[in-house]
Amino acid sequence: MIKIYNSYTGKKEAFHSIVPNQVSMYVCGMTVYDDCHVGHARVMIVFDLIYRWLMESGYSVTYIRNITDIDDKILNKANTSQCHFSEITAKYIQSMVDDAMELNILDPSHQPKATESIDEMIKMIIDLESKGVAYVGDNGDVFFDISKFPDYGNLSKKNLDDLNAGSRVELDQNKKNPFDFVLWKKTKKNEPCWPSPWGEGRPGWHIECSAMSTKYLGKSFDIHGGGQDLIFPHHENEIAQSESCHNQKMANYWVHNGFVKVDDEKMSKSLGNFFTLKSVLKDYNGEILRFFILRSHYRSPLNYSNKNLVDAESAVKKIYIALRNYPCKEVTLDWEKPYLAEFRNAMNDDFNSPKAIAIIFELLNTLNKKIDNLLADEIFTLLKKIGLMSIASDKFLMDSLEIDANLVEQLIDDRNQAKVNKDYQTADLIRKQIESYGVLLEDTPQGTVWRKK
Repeated sequence: MIKIYNSYTGKKEAFHSIVPNQVSMYVCGMTVYDDCHVGHARVMIVFDLIYRWLMESGYSVTYIRNITDIDDKILNKANTSQCHFSEITAKYIQSMVDDAMELNILDPSHQPKATESIDEMIKMIIDLESKGVAYVGDNGDVFFDISKFPDYGNLSKKNLDDLNAGSRVELDQNKKNPFDFVLWKKTKKNEPCWPSPWGEGRPGWHIECSAMSTKYLGKSFDIHGGGQDLIFPHHENEIAQSESCHNQKMANYWVHNGFVKVDDEKMSKSLGNFFTLKSVLKDYNGEILRFFILRSHYRSPLNYSNKNLVDAESAVKKIYIALRNYPCKEVTLDWEKPYLAEFRNAMNDDFNSPKAIAIIFELLNTLNKKIDNLLADEIFTLLKKIGLMSIASDKFLMDSLEIDANLVEQLIDDRNQAKVNKDYQTADLIRKQIESYGVLLEDTPQGTVWRKK
């Protein structure tokens, strides 16, 4: 039985899908106006992990991760670059795809673009207006009236009276309430626009996810996910407009990954501690970054630092070194075995990847003490279940070294031959020579392996 922490109820709950053996999951994806950053990597990896584990648990999963390809930030970038907004979105969609490949992210079932569902958004706004929960402001924009949705704030645990009392939101004379949000924006000069009952314009940000989740998953679905920063106002607004439109619960489980911090400070462009994936992947490959993110529970804050990435790199190397001399292959796991059952229980307990990884390292310690081909295959298979071991071991180890690998291998052979000849003085001299290149040797039951210091 899988248990999931539900942000809406604030507790861990047994997972029951609406349709037996099927899961519908919607995750808010990227606004494609720039390269992805470490926070985006966390979202992609966390929900890729959940996607993989749900499928491993026997569910057929429909996983939707949207792409926001019309937005103020995109239009500002297009104006600055003096090009059509579609050129900006095409460039950064490809950049996102490249990053996802580096991180070994499975393709979602669908990755719809907002501009492909404008008709569905307009229809939803018409329905909201007919129900009396949307209105046209003096400026021609269409707004959602949050006073008409009594459950507003239930997800974020925010009280509207408190929000209004402490609000620093700039007063907008076109709104009835400072927290009313825009559904449709009246077109401005030189902006892309679409025809609508309210004149030419474009959708607001929040309506796109309600329209696309309905289009691909129906009025109610199982899991809605995203970063913790989206709880308010984005997901709160999605609930308000979707449930007002359909008169039923939008999603049964709300899943949010924690913030990314940089050296214990919140990551932000204003603080100058903002890292794109492209810059990180120059120094650390996708396997290391994926391991680094999975080693923290998805709901916990993730502290990004060079030290933590170096630690992750060292840990990943230990995995590859331990399995290096085994012809590893994926096998059918006997989940009744205690150590495999322990791994499964960890993953079933709100996708506890840190505990699952700790179990894998316990098994690696056992493997390092004896030759066991089946155990090596089982470890390899467990790593695959969480999206690791995506790089051939020799390539991974060679890529991380700046020394002549062929020379090291030849010296190891010479040392082994000296040991066979019981010429231990020569063997010791060769070992010291190898170590002078910045290499550590480890004599294991499978033979001598090596790695960079």
